[in-house]
Amino acid sequence: MGHYVGGFNNGFILLVIIFVLLVIVGNSYPIGGEY
Repeated sequence: MGHYVGGFNNGFILLVIIFVLLVIVGNSYPIGGEY
């Protein structure tokens, strides 16, 4: 249980971190140049 859940959480957390970084970078440096 611990290994299975831990592995699932690690992959999920990794996806969340990537998503958050993309949002932060997008807000800081607008790719569309709308701001």
